[in-house]
Amino acid sequence: MVTLLQDRRGSGHSDVAPVAVRVAGRVLEPTPVFDTYWRFASARQAVYEARLAGRSQPWTDDPILTQYRFTNCYRAADRVSQTLIGDVIYQGPQDWDEVFFRTLLFKVFNKESTWQLLSRELGEVRWENYDYRAYDRVLSAAFAKGERLYSAAYIVPPPQLGEGRKHRNHLRLLEMMMATGAPARVADAATMREAYEVLLSYPALGPFLAYQYTVDLTYAPQLGFSEMDFVVPGPGARDGIRKCFGRSADGIEAEIIRYMVDSQQDHFTRLGLPFGGLRGRPLQLIDCQNLFCEVDKYARVAHPEIAGISGRSRIKQAYRRDVAPLRAWFPPKWSLNAPEPTT
Repeated sequence: MVTLLQDRRGSGHSDVAPVAVRVAGRVLEPTPVFDTYWRFASARQAVYEARLAGRSQPWTDDPILTQYRFTNCYRAADRVSQTLIGDVIYQGPQDWDEVFFRTLLFKVFNKESTWQLLSRELGEVRWENYDYRAYDRVLSAAFAKGERLYSAAYIVPPPQLGEGRKHRNHLRLLEMMMATGAPARVADAATMREAYEVLLSYPALGPFLAYQYTVDLTYAPQLGFSEMDFVVPGPGARDGIRKCFGRSADGIEAEIIRYMVDSQQDHFTRLGLPFGGLRGRPLQLIDCQNLFCEVDKYARVAHPEIAGISGRSRIKQAYRRDVAPLRAWFPPKWSLNAPEPTT
């Protein structure tokens, strides 16, 4: 149960505490970072839309957004997710075992160059003709040359499955998942949470990774789960929630994320902020979870006096322009893609 209690601030006064809210039976007194959350979402989405429209820089007058790198408001719009959706899930055989294998193989490394390496050296990536030795040979050779196999986006701990290198243990994990029927068990799950619990049962897949991988699988046409089914707050989101609400939010982070989803239009309207969503699609649970991660980073510069949990005080990644064309193709079941041109 979430309730908007009152608006105790006037627009444009960032030094006055924003609205108080009731979430999960608690009355939360937000800090100024709470309104920054909504302002960040509006400004970051405007940058995305400007880039998508092909407008020239500057895309924003926000000095923090200009100087540092932040992900998009919508997880599915980010570059790696676009590669996953367009080049991994919807390319190749659509048999569910194959889609599951490709998705988890890509996400274990979460790095486009690793996927491209495997595809280039091995041809079409398929479970049907999977050979551990061939995959290990390609990955080990790249590792020996000093190439990074894994993204730094989040920590992917290696399972302890008897191999000496991280990537070898991850290949063994994928073999284990396929051999023990994980694809069928996920497909047969009645809810997204049940599918998540299937992944959570495997070595080294803690709550955060199992949730992220479950969301990735929901992009596939074979699963009917919604991103709105449930959410697992990650460490970065917990930091952002602490900065928005203080210690009173501890233990109800998932409920707070749902509150943000449910009340998003109220707050954009209250603050006079433009936000049309992703081609009309409002923020989903995974998006509001990720936005808390990004606002945690943003607040290190915008609100250095407000502490989170981790104590981090700097934003590590500076903005670097990506010259590659921006892709915007989403799971067809969302009905967001432009109609294919007729011939």
